[in-house]
Amino acid sequence: MYTEPSKENWYGRIDSNTDPLSFRFHQRVNLKGLPSVTANEKTFGIIGFKCDAGVNRNKGRIGAAEAPDKIRQALAKLPCHLSDQTEVLDAGDVHCEGDQMEEAQSNLGEAVAYLLNKGVIPIILGGGHETFYGHYLGARQSIGPNANLGIINIDAHFDLRSYEEQSSSGTMFKQILDNDPQCGYFCAGIQKSGNTMALFATAKQYNVDYILEEEMTISDVERVREQIDHFINKYDHVILTLCTDAINSAYAPGVSAPSPFGLEPKVVRYLVRHIVSNDKTLSFDISEVNPTVDENNKTVALAAQLVNEAIINF
Repeated sequence: MYTEPSKENWYGRIDSNTDPLSFRFHQRVNLKGLPSVTANEKTFGIIGFKCDAGVNRNKGRIGAAEAPDKIRQALAKLPCHLSDQTEVLDAGDVHCEGDQMEEAQSNLGEAVAYLLNKGVIPIILGGGHETFYGHYLGARQSIGPNANLGIINIDAHFDLRSYEEQSSSGTMFKQILDNDPQCGYFCAGIQKSGNTMALFATAKQYNVDYILEEEMTISDVERVREQIDHFINKYDHVILTLCTDAINSAYAPGVSAPSPFGLEPKVVRYLVRHIVSNDKTLSFDISEVNPTVDENNKTVALAAQLVNEAIINF
């Protein structure tokens, strides 16, 4: 189900009503439902995916369906460092009703494709990481069946579980690789403690490129950048997804599967900045933020900062 954007999410401090240099995000965002979306020189379309079904099926901690509005509210208060030629639209939300996850993913895919076809850069706020399957569906629909598509996932987990019985927030990359030979997959931040040996074997079987979390300190970022660039160079287009459980739980406790050995936020910020700045990158999503188990809004605030970084650097 699709719902129009709400002004209730966009409020905050006002330093000036007339000086654009003093504006915060809530003063720059325009609310436009999908049918009204148009693109200027550079236009971003924020769309939420309010869904917990995938995490519930994957036996995780539910609550991420509340994240899109919470991230908007945190983003609204941040100073806006965008040029006058850049427009940010809130394009509303796709809701998952009950356990109808596949239908919701399809609806998200249609929304993402609509934005891309209008020349708008989608910024997708999840939702569990099942959000990404809808993100992928939209990108594939927009670029057509023959273009090579590179998927970059910043995540502690491969999410390559079997979907024979049921798809979930842990199956979507296997679903994609099984059914789309024009796709490749790169995962940055993999933790051995978060993946069985069988999942590492599956990653090898599917020729997944990955970097372990322990190899991604701030002093390693140039080497990591080179590996990511090598991957991007093989594809016509790239889409980026960030699962916030990749980040150290001291900074991101409000996730389905928190980890004390996650990535430092500065490393994640560097990667997001670098990947979205590549002309091949179509879109970005952030998933697995769970406000119901967050501590002092830490994870929501960090997610909003990373969304801000993505928008600034695209």
